[in-house]
Amino acid sequence: MKGKMYHHKNMKKFAVSLFVVKFVLVAVFFAVSFSSCQTAELSKIENPVVTPTPAAPKVDENINRPVSEPYTGDLSIFEGEKRAENLQIDRVMDILKIAEGKSVADIGAGSGWFTVRASKRVGENGKVYAVEINQDFIKYINERAKKEKITNIETVLGTEDDPKLPDNSVDAVLMLKTYHEIAEPVKVLVNLRKSLKPDALFGIIDRNGKGDDHGINKENVVEEAKRAGFSLVEDYDFVKTDGMDYFLVFRAEKM
Repeated sequence: MKGKMYHHKNMKKFAVSLFVVKFVLVAVFFAVSFSSCQTAELSKIENPVVTPTPAAPKVDENINRPVSEPYTGDLSIFEGEKRAENLQIDRVMDILKIAEGKSVADIGAGSGWFTVRASKRVGENGKVYAVEINQDFIKYINERAKKEKITNIETVLGTEDDPKLPDNSVDAVLMLKTYHEIAEPVKVLVNLRKSLKPDALFGIIDRNGKGDDHGINKENVVEEAKRAGFSLVEDYDFVKTDGMDYFLVFRAEKM
């Protein structure tokens, strides 16, 4: 009888021990699983999956047409008495929204003919960048500004493929009888985009031609500007009185 009771007690102890072992194993399993989940979540936080940004489409910067040699002669040819009237330059500035306090770029500034007129329009609180690739013309504009006591003009020595303007710096740009002389027009316009403020306007005044005859067909201009990321906004012909054929107005497309 005692043996049976002893055997019964041992079985009871064994059952309790077995239950404890099973409980411990289950607890360890859940603890390990919880720890693994936490580690995985922490890994996601510390090493987030980054979706790569798609590369911007490559711009075709090549042109298959001739260009004119940049003018290097007498700058007085740009100072005709009736030029402002024939070009309707005040109307041009109105269309480009050049007003008090604005920042303007005159690319291919030459003698500074337009630079000076724009400087008067934007006033003391505005600024005009006179961009040239000809160092002699830069010197001429600096001397002119000093002589005429104009303090809101800054000359910029650009290159054949870059106007070298500060980023996000201008509200309006004008290329007056210049585009046909630019050897790398698409590259110039791609670099110009960086300097434009939101909603800035960009105007080109030129005449139709073959490229090497100091003129360029406007269809070529529009196509090259589109490649550089510009959309045509307006197309005017009121500049014909000055021997020009078109005044094109562009705006940079949203990136």
